[in-house]
Amino acid sequence: MIDQTLDLALFDRVVSTGSLSAAAREMGLSLAVVSKRLGLLEQRLGVRLLNRTTRRQALTEAGQVFHACCQRILAEIAETERLMTRQAGTVGGVLRISAPRAFGRRHLTPLLVAFREQHPDVKVQMSLSDLWVDLVAQGIDVAIRVGTLPDSSLVAQELAPNYRVLVASPDYLAQHGTPSDVGDLQRHDCILFGNAPHGDWRFVSGSETLRVQVPDTYLVDDGDAAHQLALHGAGITQKSIWDVGDDIREGRLVRVLPALQIPASPLHAVYPHSRHQAPRTRVFVEFLRDRLRATWRWPVH
Repeated sequence: MIDQTLDLALFDRVVSTGSLSAAAREMGLSLAVVSKRLGLLEQRLGVRLLNRTTRRQALTEAGQVFHACCQRILAEIAETERLMTRQAGTVGGVLRISAPRAFGRRHLTPLLVAFREQHPDVKVQMSLSDLWVDLVAQGIDVAIRVGTLPDSSLVAQELAPNYRVLVASPDYLAQHGTPSDVGDLQRHDCILFGNAPHGDWRFVSGSETLRVQVPDTYLVDDGDAAHQLALHGAGITQKSIWDVGDDIREGRLVRVLPALQIPASPLHAVYPHSRHQAPRTRVFVEFLRDRLRATWRWPVH
């Protein structure tokens, strides 16, 4: 087991330093030893981890997955050692977070500062993207996701209330008129983004589900860009109440077809299933849930 842990650390240093020779110098080993151990590791795993030439090295697809796992395991070992040498209850290590761009910028960043004030031994690495992220492959501890989750082996914990709304600026509605039913949306400029870029919008009216194909007047891959387009009068878009609730309250945006509900879009924390979940992940999810629920300030859907 000790040899296997050494191999994980060695492979991580080879990737981080960019070469076998640099990793050898950093770990106080000979280049021959590093090369041999890496070869034996690939042989034991039955896959090639690195494509190496005389000038450069690059991770294979299997190597990328394995490296992410190595980082997670080494971080857990380091945290375990800290927990054994410090008082019980200390939370530390690197917390790797993924979140949607707009939500991360607007709501998550200030909470991270407050979280570290309580747990100064935690280091934070945050990746903001509106695209679905493979948590295991990317070595992510916890992802914040909005909407219905696909079936998976991941654990999902609901954080706070959430719902989606259609919004447009007052200027846009004054110029183009306010839709009175879903069919009217087909005659309006619409701003599309995210997981439903082809304009298939769905609504719930009582027990009935309504579907409408809206025009993709604007098609963007960034939720914050869609938000800004709506604020500047570009058209109608569909956003989380967390993103636009304050704009609605302040009159910068107006809800469109407010009597219709958009299918549920809960706010979740998602993380890989593990019986030995890192304390930092568990504590952070609990902290985030409590703070977000306390922050809720919009009408219940």
